[in-house]
Amino acid sequence: MSEVEEHVRRLWRHRGAAPLEARRGPRRRLDLDDVLDAAVAAADAEGLDGLSTRAVAARLGLSAMGLYPYVGTKERLLALAEDHASAMPGWPDPGPDLAGDLDAWAGRLVDLYLRHPWLTELPWSQAPGGPHQQDWLERLLDVLERHEVAETSRAAVVTALYAVVRATAQTAAAYERVDAAGAEAWRERAAATRRLVPDLDRRYPRTAALVPHAGGGHGSWRDAPRASVRHVIDALCRGLARA
Repeated sequence: MSEVEEHVRRLWRHRGAAPLEARRGPRRRLDLDDVLDAAVAAADAEGLDGLSTRAVAARLGLSAMGLYPYVGTKERLLALAEDHASAMPGWPDPGPDLAGDLDAWAGRLVDLYLRHPWLTELPWSQAPGGPHQQDWLERLLDVLERHEVAETSRAAVVTALYAVVRATAQTAAAYERVDAAGAEAWRERAAATRRLVPDLDRRYPRTAALVPHAGGGHGSWRDAPRASVRHVIDALCRGLARA
């Protein structure tokens, strides 16, 4: 059996793929789910640096070579952990309109990325294509189908929403890392800029007009990323209605 086939069997082990046959040697004391739970915990705590085979193995009391029979190479470990962390939460009943259902989908994906910020750092072009990630795509396509979005528009909507949600989550995660000292440093820098460039608003009038509406016109500046997703969804829905 090729390494690719072994990897796909691991990814889809709970969704119909035949399990890998046990190899000769000492009996494994861990389940693959246990290994991936440890890998996700390591990445949540330490970022992608925590997803080295050595770091994950140490959490499990194994050597780096002792981890290999469970996950294969480091690249396979990353892919398995990425899909494992992407498990979709429970879902409410469908809503009456497209915007509401898209907002529910996008909001839950933003929440997932904020629980596991390292997911947005992994290349989108190398997504593992496992069952949990497939669940998200299938849910989104179901929303588009139920609200009768034209088939010719669905791929573009999918691409746009995934891109916006990933970028939003990255921004929101960065905002959450800003502590009181960081916020105060930003305010001091902004005040110094206004003091030293007194005609700043005249030079950049559109930017000056934009600031009061950060966060969707109300609430904390930390709310701005999520508000942007809702605005994008509203714009998409208006465009689809005119198509």
